[in-house]
Amino acid sequence: MFSALENVGDVTHAVQLALTPVFLLTGIAGILNVMTNRLARIIDRRRYLIQIDSHADGKLPHHFNDELASLERRRHCAGVAISMCVLSALLVCSVVSVLFLEALLQLNLKWLIGTLFMAATLALVIGLAFFLREVRLATRLLQISPPELNK
Repeated sequence: MFSALENVGDVTHAVQLALTPVFLLTGIAGILNVMTNRLARIIDRRRYLIQIDSHADGKLPHHFNDELASLERRRHCAGVAISMCVLSALLVCSVVSVLFLEALLQLNLKWLIGTLFMAATLALVIGLAFFLREVRLATRLLQISPPELNK
């Protein structure tokens, strides 16, 4: 009976430890929302340009193909960013699961928890780097200058 009560204390401690990864999951979910919205806008813009191309009869601006190529690079970066952030979220979920397994089965899985958390952090860093790359590609095309400089 005493060991069962001791195990409940371990589970309570595991729940407390799992709160930090849950907050991390909330942050990753917010990032994924922003990334998927950007990807949707890239896809919408590409569809719009393809529709223009189908009605243009060869009279397209010279920068048309450049913009399509840029959209493809941006789509690739956004896709990798989303994939890496989803992988990070899955790894964080694995950390939470292993925390509970460790408490319930009274195993020493700290090495696995540490490895999963480091992998989750690395995947998140890679995802954010690709997201930054996509944003840089998008802003490189956009050149806003004050009206008085355009004269």
